[in-house]
Amino acid sequence: MSTIEHSTLRVNGIDIDPVAIDAELEHQTDTPDPLEAARQALLIRELLRQRAVELKLISDNDSLDDASLDQLLEKELSVPTATRADCERYYESHPARFRRNDIVFASHILFAITEHAPLALIRQKAEATLHAILAAPETFEHTAREVSNCPSSGVGGSLGQLLRGDSVPEFERAVFDTQDTGVLSRLVNTRFGFHIVRIERRVDGERLAFDQVEADIARFLGERVRHKAIQQYVTVLASRARIEGAQLGEANGPLLQ
Repeated sequence: MSTIEHSTLRVNGIDIDPVAIDAELEHQTDTPDPLEAARQALLIRELLRQRAVELKLISDNDSLDDASLDQLLEKELSVPTATRADCERYYESHPARFRRNDIVFASHILFAITEHAPLALIRQKAEATLHAILAAPETFEHTAREVSNCPSSGVGGSLGQLLRGDSVPEFERAVFDTQDTGVLSRLVNTRFGFHIVRIERRVDGERLAFDQVEADIARFLGERVRHKAIQQYVTVLASRARIEGAQLGEANGPLLQ
């Protein structure tokens, strides 16, 4: 199988093989721009690999496996542990996340991501439609029937009642981690595309006791702090590196998810 033609991607004089980019593409099919996600992932991995070589954790010609990556991050990062007070603050600040059996009645209009249309054009159309609906909310169902790429278009975009776990995490966060009703003021971006979402009604479930969720909160906060620390670490590495063929920008590549 022939490779896609790629522009040169080089880190401190080391070329990233186009074949490796093609292979990485298979793991990025759910991202809005799989090619850019693949290039970013390999760029970040090469930065980390070179740092591991510099610290003599691996030899010059070794690849960076998961064990070596863990060893590098353990050596280079200091990540604080969430305290009970940290967990309590998070618990009190996000009450909607710690209820069981919440129900949301929602509808949506989906602008699906396809290989036949540029991502920017799809987003532009979704945003224009959202602005029109916010100005005239009564047109939501008609618009859903006309333009939505979801089978729910046949019923005006209605998704019926949703419980946590019924939808992808990005969509779930948008509808459950807020108390808003009506048409949400921003697009919801998921792996499937851009959604205009309307919340018709909420039925609150029962609140979980803090002791039941403290360990989960501590784990979540720890992962969030570690993720941010890794982003900053990669950004520092990139600032000291000579990168050709890409701009890392904010270090948030797939390797760091």
